[in-house]
Amino acid sequence: MTTGIKRLRAFAKINLTLRVLGVRADGDHELETTFQSLALHDTLTIRSARGPLRIECDDPACPTDRTNLVWRAAARVWRASGRRGAPRGVVIRLTKRIPIQAGLGGGSSDAAAALRALGRRWQVRDATLRRIAASLGADVPYFFEGGTVLGFERGDVLFPLVDQPPAWVVLVLPNFGVSTKDAYAWFDADVGRAFQASRRRSAESLALRRVTNDLQKPVAKRHPEIARLVATLERYGASEAAMSGSGSAVFGLFARRRQAARAAGALASATRRVIVTRTLDRTNYQRLVGR
Repeated sequence: MTTGIKRLRAFAKINLTLRVLGVRADGDHELETTFQSLALHDTLTIRSARGPLRIECDDPACPTDRTNLVWRAAARVWRASGRRGAPRGVVIRLTKRIPIQAGLGGGSSDAAAALRALGRRWQVRDATLRRIAASLGADVPYFFEGGTVLGFERGDVLFPLVDQPPAWVVLVLPNFGVSTKDAYAWFDADVGRAFQASRRRSAESLALRRVTNDLQKPVAKRHPEIARLVATLERYGASEAAMSGSGSAVFGLFARRRQAARAAGALASATRRVIVTRTLDRTNYQRLVGR
């Protein structure tokens, strides 16, 4: 068993495209989505300690009990290693930089980082870890890949694509979050639950299509600031702008850092947070997460 202190980075993502195709028999939504990793990241510090697993976090909005995806990931790796009872012997400290309920995948990325680290510590095979990832949530498997990736079904059937050209990214975080459950419920209420077969696209056509998000309009209907932020980013020169995932974060893509900084300065206010980061390709993602 590996001991000592381990620090890991858990990177954010945006959805360059998100198309809702219908509702599956299990109640989840059928999706086509293009993930893109970002340099923005949380940090997990894992150290050996006596007693039950403990999670600590510097963000009071982040749960540290068994509802946290990191705790659930640890429990499943513990059982997969053949151990009994609740996980023991480690403390996991989360240093949060990825905002919560923003559509940036922070919780899922933290869980994937924990799976990788604890899998090595407790000697669980990678194939088993990937199955656990899929059981934890639709976004978690993506964080075993990184870069530009096409996702089908719940977003967890993955096809790595040629990485998109590097870009500077302005993230705008309103002073409200949006739960995934609410975003999809609003989509169902506004658009209907019928499966739209005509919306299927090949991987090639999806990869070339403009940034789009089917959840943006229903969310913006309840939170008009979303649409205003997208329009402002476009006005300041973003080549593409949209809400990420189920929101509430909005992103704009820029070719130059100076453009991104100018847009960020214009959007900064006391009622919202603005972050400037960059995209992260698959090679660098895999290197930085320690694959």
